[in-house]
Amino acid sequence: MYVAYDYPLLGAFWTMLWFFLGIMWLFLLFKIVFDIFRDDTLGGWGKTGWLAFVILLPFLGVFVYVLARGKDMGRREMERVIEQRRAFDAYVRDATEGARPSSADELAKLSELRSHGDITPEEFQKAKELVLTGSGPSGGTTTATPPDSR
Repeated sequence: MYVAYDYPLLGAFWTMLWFFLGIMWLFLLFKIVFDIFRDDTLGGWGKTGWLAFVILLPFLGVFVYVLARGKDMGRREMERVIEQRRAFDAYVRDATEGARPSSADELAKLSELRSHGDITPEEFQKAKELVLTGSGPSGGTTTATPPDSR
């Protein structure tokens, strides 16, 4: 018995097409349900009505929702992504600002470099002035001179 003759290539194509469309419809259905819950402009009764319409008559409900609120659905998604990006950038900015060494730490490192003879007293004074004025390594504009290789 040959199964390939019972299920021709065109039948396999149609099966894959319907399977793909079913997955896409489920994706759209869940996206709409999440959009209903995330929408701040809808009140409780509005959310309940749309949710009941989409669940009780799924094909018609999804079609009507996309026609009525599809444009706003994309706008709300973009606003949510932009807000998440701003929150992430603020978190990264706050986390990296706390990682900078304090002026006292920088002065201690400079003093240690001077005591080991890695920098000259003149270089120490220049770097110390930069740290104390706030334009040194913790200020982000200049850095201390690297030690000479002796």
